[in-house]
Amino acid sequence: MVKQSLEKYFKDLGEQPPSNVYDMVISTVEKPVLEAVIARAEGNQSHAAEMLGINRNTLRKKLQQHGLL
Repeated sequence: MVKQSLEKYFKDLGEQPPSNVYDMVISTVEKPVLEAVIARAEGNQSHAAEMLGINRNTLRKKLQQHGLL
């Protein structure tokens, strides 16, 4: 699904060079990933951070950035 979306994005660009592709993809998928993991962890941020393989403080920062706190 992501690969197909990226291929369409590149096709739609035509001759224009792509830029900030990584940031675009991360900003698109990060919030739903966080929502799903927090739900799976039943709101337990320590457990969610462990599931994601990130520090709890990093998780809190990302949750705040996406308006999930």
